[in-house]
Amino acid sequence: MDISFLLKTIGVGVIVAVSGYLLQKSGRDEQAILVTVVGAVAVLLMLVSQIGSLLDEVRKVFGL
Repeated sequence: MDISFLLKTIGVGVIVAVSGYLLQKSGRDEQAILVTVVGAVAVLLMLVSQIGSLLDEVRKVFGL
């Protein structure tokens, strides 16, 4: 895991937080919840690829 993954995750978090806050203050609560869920799913999808590469490294280290 390198610093670019962390920066991408932080970027998604900031964008989701700001847009969710703005939507909630404008009375669009359902859309704010949808933005939060989509942001969480996007970060989880990015994390799945990182976990896959981690498992590959573990297999190479232990020769599995």
